[in-house]
Amino acid sequence: MGAKGETLIVRANGSKELQVPILNLESVLVFGYKGVSPDAMHLCIENNVSLVFLTPTGQFKARVTGETKGNVYLRRTQYRYSDDKDKALLLAQRFTYAKIVNAKTSIQRTLRDHADKVNTEHLQSVIRELDRQVREVKSSTTLDQLRGVEGLAARHYFSAFSEQVLLNKHYFIFKGRVKRPPTDPVNALLSFLYTLLANDVTHALESVGLDAQVGFLHRDRSGRNSLALDVMEEFRVYLADRAALTLVNRNQLSSDDFFKKESGAVMLSDDARKMVLTEWQQRKRDEIRHPYLDEKIPIGLLPYAQAMLLARYMRGDLDDYPPFFWK
Repeated sequence: MGAKGETLIVRANGSKELQVPILNLESVLVFGYKGVSPDAMHLCIENNVSLVFLTPTGQFKARVTGETKGNVYLRRTQYRYSDDKDKALLLAQRFTYAKIVNAKTSIQRTLRDHADKVNTEHLQSVIRELDRQVREVKSSTTLDQLRGVEGLAARHYFSAFSEQVLLNKHYFIFKGRVKRPPTDPVNALLSFLYTLLANDVTHALESVGLDAQVGFLHRDRSGRNSLALDVMEEFRVYLADRAALTLVNRNQLSSDDFFKKESGAVMLSDDARKMVLTEWQQRKRDEIRHPYLDEKIPIGLLPYAQAMLLARYMRGDLDDYPPFFWK
């Protein structure tokens, strides 16, 4: 990938495949081990466009951004909050609460729209369990206790995920979340979408001056964007999981779009990955009324809206952090 003027140029086998104005981009994902010219890297950095390098299968390798933006006092407040058990617990509860409520909403919508195609008894049972976990989130007194509640809620939620797959059930079999590596098409699709979401959330947090590596629910680990994983919890269901279900249930993906490696890992084909990326970007252009701001915004700006609200809370402009709830 190179640059000419204010545009990025993608070449394949010596010929130009794509030319995109830098102003149209918020981030660039580089799959595989192809290079990026110094001019292209400089153009991205100067325009606050992050460069994310991934393996051919979508595993994160590196991220290149420009100079750190934002107020140093905001980041110092973030570090103090992370070290304060009470403040860290409060924020972790907000992220987890929203995750579970949004998971419940997703299942309720499936029941409402497809009651004749699903096991309603099982889905209603999962909803009751998630209601119980919501109450347990509120009563959690330690981060370890809260993480236990979150893990249990995730298991209940994913136990109902296969019920929400309405087409090609014989192929899109899902028995539980498997991450490293994904061993079935549904997990492969979820992992890819989570990678895209993590990049968007990381970019949003850094754009408002927060440190994406210092989290509350997800604790510090070298090389991990823990705060991005925290804020992602609010969006996993609404942005990633529902996107996966839509692609499958609209018959946009089939067995031809996946392949299995010798290691047993299941991956998206190159063409399928391009299609998913296109659908992801199209979805981000749709509008939603933000439940707290009460304004219509593109779905793609949701991570930025939440990053802004989190920064305002840490600056003392808000009494509490309002997480995103899907309505």
